[in-house]
Amino acid sequence: MKRVKKLDPLLLLLNRPKPLQIFMAVMFLYLLFTTFEIETSLAFRTSFVSVSSLFGTEDQHQHTKLSKVSNFSSNGAFQGSVHRKALQGLQKVSTLSFIEALNGTSVEEGMFSELHKAAGHAWVEGKRVWEQVESVMKSRNVTRFKAENLSDSCKHSISLYGSGLRKQRGVIVMVLPCGLTLGSHVTVVGTPRWAHWEDDPKISVVKEEEGKVMVSQFMMELQGLKSVDKEEPPRILHFNPRLKGDYSGKPVIEQNTCYRMQWGSALRCEGWKSRADEDTVDGQVKCEKWIRDDDSHAEEAQATWWLTRLIGRTKKVTVDWPYPFVEGRLFVLTVSAGMEGYHVSVDGRHVTSFPYRTGFSLEDATGLSIKGDVDVHSIFAASLPSSHPSFAPQMHLELLPQWKAPPLLNLNVELFIGILSAGNHFAERMAVRKSWMQHKLIKSSNVVARFFVALHGRKDLNVEIKKEADYFGDIVIVPYMDHYNLVVLKTIAITEYGIRSVSAKYIMKCDDDTFVRVDSIISEARKVGNGRSLYIGNMNYHHRPLRNGKWAVTYEEWSEEEYPTYANGPGYIISSDIGQFIVSNFEEHRLKLFKMEDVNMGMWVEQFNNSSRPVQYVHSLKFCQFGCIENYYTAHYQSPRQMICMWDKLQQKGKPLCCNMR
Repeated sequence: MKRVKKLDPLLLLLNRPKPLQIFMAVMFLYLLFTTFEIETSLAFRTSFVSVSSLFGTEDQHQHTKLSKVSNFSSNGAFQGSVHRKALQGLQKVSTLSFIEALNGTSVEEGMFSELHKAAGHAWVEGKRVWEQVESVMKSRNVTRFKAENLSDSCKHSISLYGSGLRKQRGVIVMVLPCGLTLGSHVTVVGTPRWAHWEDDPKISVVKEEEGKVMVSQFMMELQGLKSVDKEEPPRILHFNPRLKGDYSGKPVIEQNTCYRMQWGSALRCEGWKSRADEDTVDGQVKCEKWIRDDDSHAEEAQATWWLTRLIGRTKKVTVDWPYPFVEGRLFVLTVSAGMEGYHVSVDGRHVTSFPYRTGFSLEDATGLSIKGDVDVHSIFAASLPSSHPSFAPQMHLELLPQWKAPPLLNLNVELFIGILSAGNHFAERMAVRKSWMQHKLIKSSNVVARFFVALHGRKDLNVEIKKEADYFGDIVIVPYMDHYNLVVLKTIAITEYGIRSVSAKYIMKCDDDTFVRVDSIISEARKVGNGRSLYIGNMNYHHRPLRNGKWAVTYEEWSEEEYPTYANGPGYIISSDIGQFIVSNFEEHRLKLFKMEDVNMGMWVEQFNNSSRPVQYVHSLKFCQFGCIENYYTAHYQSPRQMICMWDKLQQKGKPLCCNMR
């Protein structure tokens, strides 16, 4: 009888039928895979939460480039979703740290320390104001805040006379704290002075043989709010009676506006009544008649000269409607605000009507100034608005989804456009939103555009800016107090945002009154070629600093006789490597600041060109510095109406045509 050997259990297991072996192997792999999946899921969720916390909050500092997000996962689809989440969560407040970079103790020798100190002060003050705005928005007590922080109380009427008519540098000023409204009127009582000898060529055309002319004229202006410090206020209505000294040799009344430092087309009333086919203003003619009927230059006389000759009349008919202002004679002048324009009457008789021009509202007329050859006895303003002005009603009408910034889903932002704007330029921003920001390249997020706005002196206006930024999603607030000489800080903020928040290939800076042909701008940048440093715009070569006047530059500010080559400020482009150079030098306290923003950019580009790598300078007059030319790339000093008109022409006719209206 054979003895059966005991087999090892493992050997028995291996000798089992194959189906059983397969089953157990599958179970083992299943358990192993399940355990790995749980660990992977936890890791995946942890990574997702960390990314969300990094980009989800509005005030989170985003100094890490978006390209680093790809390190969280090697999966292409997940990488795209994280990048989209990051772009949608872009902050509405600039994260550039001015406190550290503008510390007076860190400024290197030879840098413009006074400008740095001013910037540091503006940043500290702006930080305080911005914290107050955020506190108000969180408490949702905006109405009470606005009521408590009005810059001036509104008055139904204001009068100045006697000692109240004090001159400031030869100018009499009446402050209208809440502007004008429909039906408001201002009355001035004064006496024109007798003519005096004048040889200033700005006033009149002087013949060489005469040398001097007799001049008597004065200017009355409705002026607007100052958008930033040290910038001349806009002239909403410039009313200029010239009793003597006009180049025509006759008394005239000239009216005009000055929009963003540029004069519009003048309306000259020279004594002829406006033509019957000319547009009226609230039913009133633009110019009344004061030329006598027997004047050979009168329209009526020219039209009926043959009849006079046929009849043989020798006696002249003298129906006299005199010029409304006479040297040494008292006048009472009233300016009233109608539906379509301003109406001027003198001594109870209508003289001129000036239609409203785009770019201003009635509430913008916050001051009246009078200067020139006139003695003012009293000024009285009545029917003034009883509440403080605000663009909130206008903004409420514009709160439509189609004007919101599109979601940024594109992983490859080719061009970032930073638009300099001021707090009270709501009309300008809306015109940009409705015109060139509707371009398909911006809608597809291949090009990204954002407004950069510093804080305003009016605290209630800062609340409105915050509300506007929250709704439209296209405003980046730079939290320092706005100042004309510190516009350069906005440019640095634009550069930092373009580099770090959207990782753009090219960065463009422009103004909110600049119309941009987005496709042409991209084409110009692409011509230079990939991988090359570029600086594109309307270049200025060998420009010398002015040592006198309004734009004077001291030798302490700029000691050399020429500026480096620089592009005009209304529109220029730099490549991302130059932008990175600017931001890095700013944070390392090695960036020079200059009060002229466009010149300052030229300095930085020259520094990059000399120290890092060659820069391709591209000059084109199609980046228009003043106004518009056909086939433009950018057009400057465009009013809101012009913006819309230019966009309509671009869409309907497919051609870059100008709209020269004001």
